[in-house]
Amino acid sequence: MAQVLEFKLPDLGEGLTEAEIVRWLVAVGDVVAIDQPVVEVETAKAMVEVPCPYGGVVTARYGEEGTELPVGAPLLTVAVGASESAPAATGSGTGTASATDTAGDGAGPAETSGNVLVGYGTGAPAARRRRLRPAASPVAAVAPAVVVDPAPAPTQASATTPAPAPASAPDRSGPVPVISPLVRRLARQNGLDLRTLAGSGRDGLILRCDVELAIERIEQAAQAPAPAATPAPAVNGTSGASAAGAVTERVPLRGVRGAVADKLSRSRREIPEATCWVDADATELMAARTAANAAGGPKISLIALLARICTAALARFPELNSTVDTEAREIVRLRDVHLGFAAQTDRGLVVPVVRDAQSRSAESLSAEFARLTEVGRSGTLTPGDLTGGTFTLNNYGVFGVDGSTPIINHPEAAMLGIGRIVAKPWVHRGELAVRQVVQLSLTFDHRVCDGGTAGGFLRYVADCVEQPAVLLRTL
Repeated sequence: MAQVLEFKLPDLGEGLTEAEIVRWLVAVGDVVAIDQPVVEVETAKAMVEVPCPYGGVVTARYGEEGTELPVGAPLLTVAVGASESAPAATGSGTGTASATDTAGDGAGPAETSGNVLVGYGTGAPAARRRRLRPAASPVAAVAPAVVVDPAPAPTQASATTPAPAPASAPDRSGPVPVISPLVRRLARQNGLDLRTLAGSGRDGLILRCDVELAIERIEQAAQAPAPAATPAPAVNGTSGASAAGAVTERVPLRGVRGAVADKLSRSRREIPEATCWVDADATELMAARTAANAAGGPKISLIALLARICTAALARFPELNSTVDTEAREIVRLRDVHLGFAAQTDRGLVVPVVRDAQSRSAESLSAEFARLTEVGRSGTLTPGDLTGGTFTLNNYGVFGVDGSTPIINHPEAAMLGIGRIVAKPWVHRGELAVRQVVQLSLTFDHRVCDGGTAGGFLRYVADCVEQPAVLLRTL
């Protein structure tokens, strides 16, 4: 007799308490293998595929795509023992399992993976994206009264806009051919059903341009002249056209944007931060990098050299590689430097972390920065990639600006900012010359140190930028 086991949204690690369902990877009636990913969710940290520890037939799913669920909420139920070889249930329903059965009712102990579902899944590659369907009717093999997802409610755009022509809107009952999580997110934010699109990519793959074209058509239809008698839509009980202008859009503070808002607000509330800055002549540092890369071997990035300078400076001023335990009223100084770096992606600002940066060479740092940046742009950073930092390096010079007073990445104690490197007049060896100048800024938690320590750290960093040979004394 099949047991129907309930699989709940597991703890995804790093204190995450909720996740948004992005895409179901299985349907009711599908046969799933142990540790097979069954749903793709988006947390405040990353996009995660959640594997199911049970093998059997899916009898129910809870939550539509786009729904936020708390950790511990039911995700789906699985009839363990109801496999593809199980006979279809008869009209009398004999031998079927109800959706309220629990482990231990009827059959023996259910087979599970035993893996702990924390972080980025259980890491069983053999089961990834396997979708099996039973030979018999899948729904007939389980209880007739199972809970099934209702069809997604049509959005306002889809209710007022005709669907694309049948030739370009295939009827898909299986997985939607789309790989990029950014494409799925773009469609979800605009209320677009990907099942109505015909992809222009290889094998019908839906690309970003396909989604943008569909959104453009919806917007054009929405901008069609309305009847003269139609009143303007009300916004919070008032006319859409007000003295302050019509509301264009309301963006929910959730996912990555919500996590950033919460973290920065907490940082500003709790940390008494201060900022100091200095201009530095980076001409010699740029020349040293050029010479090193011309010598052959792995290329060294500029941010890797700056990271190497940071770790050397933190060894001299360990007060800045720390955190504050407000409960115990203690400053906790940390041994290892886990260096975060701010990176702008299509999902928003993220801060990947380079582990044990103090023990890495410039070549190793370059490789790790490149790897994490590429993973960030693809939207596949894991919670482990984004947490645990002890100090942050923020290269806002890539945006063409000179300076900034950033908010500290809570619960860290400091952040070093790097402005753009630009040619400026500079007094060099007693003469006016054109040099490559950069502005360095340090924002620090005034609880962990005073201005003398912060100034000493920043001055040492500037000295290493101006005279890279200074760094050799610490190697």
